Amino acid sequence: MPISEALDPARARQRRRRCVGYARPSMEVLHAARFDTPLGEMRSVSSSRGLVYVELPNASGRGFNGWSGSNAPGARVLDGYAPNRGAISQVRDFLAGKRDSFDLSLDLRGTDFQLEVYEQVSKIPYGETASYRSIAEGVGRPRAVRAVGAANGVNPLPLIVPCHRVVASNGRLQGYAGGLDMKARLLALEGGRPREGWLL
Repeated sequence: MPISEALDPARARQRRRRCVGYARPSMEVLHAARFDTPLGEMRSVSSSRGLVYVELPNASGRGFNGWSGSNAPGARVLDGYAPNRGAISQVRDFLAGKRDSFDLSLDLRGTDFQLEVYEQVSKIPYGETASYRSIAEGVGRPRAVRAVGAANGVNPLPLIVPCHRVVASNGRLQGYAGGLDMKARLLALEGGRPREGWLL
């Protein structure tokens, strides 16, 4: 599913009714694959509909187990490189400075508010940043700055939904599941072509 459709809250509600909040006749199967990147080992997880989760190296927070408990309860997680090949290739290319956007089928899950935040975050162009406040204003809740930060903190598709581009109103870096050092490195990468060996 293209990112524009994956981020559509109405479509997401329909998917959630089908795959998360309601009983299903068969157990959902997710395929996961770990892979090396210049930032460290990452993990890609896909459903039959598309990419559902990207795990950053040394990520803080609830991680995949926390996400799956809320968004894919009871799912079987199997090792599977083939369903994740495209995502792995594009993430590696992104981190090598060879691509500035992603073209992947996504199965993005979350609350309606989280999906609205991710939609706004996905509009931030490569190489630019936006403030938490501007994202809150973009979803029509200008006082929900902390809630925007919390939504970014549980973003299941970092890099693809580029929450590293969200900064404080004064331009300072704040909160990132992969750590502020990684956030700074990603923003530096997007600021220009990386120097030879910079991320390698």
